[in-house]
Amino acid sequence: MEQLIYVAVFVSLGYFFGRRAEKKHFKSLIEREEKMNKLPAMGSRMPPQDGKYDQVLVSGSVCIANDYFKTFVAGLRNLFGGKISTYESLLDRARREALLRMKEEAYKLGADLVFNVKYETSNISGQSSKKPPIIEAHAYGTALRKL
Repeated sequence: MEQLIYVAVFVSLGYFFGRRAEKKHFKSLIEREEKMNKLPAMGSRMPPQDGKYDQVLVSGSVCIANDYFKTFVAGLRNLFGGKISTYESLLDRARREALLRMKEEAYKLGADLVFNVKYETSNISGQSSKKPPIIEAHAYGTALRKL
């Protein structure tokens, strides 16, 4: 019975604190994305041909962990099958944060645009069901600055 109480307490704490942290992170992402929208980032493999550019590789990386409540809900969802939306929001936050960090690095270098942008994601928490998943997202591309 005592273990059930511990589970209920951790799941409840995970829900409240995880939800609060996620809302705060999404708010921060939206504010920073508005500032960084001036710097275009595109997946095109061909650079613009309209002039001479200085180029440099830029990247952004982030590790984001899921909370215990979402892990608990995902475990229940795994029993019945279907879409696990809790992990979708985790991946969305990780990718957006990695892209913003890459753009911020390019901005510091005075870049006019970033092209050939790629993403990589990986699960770095292992396959243990006792730990919440930790996702690493990495965004990289080539920053161009007009000469």
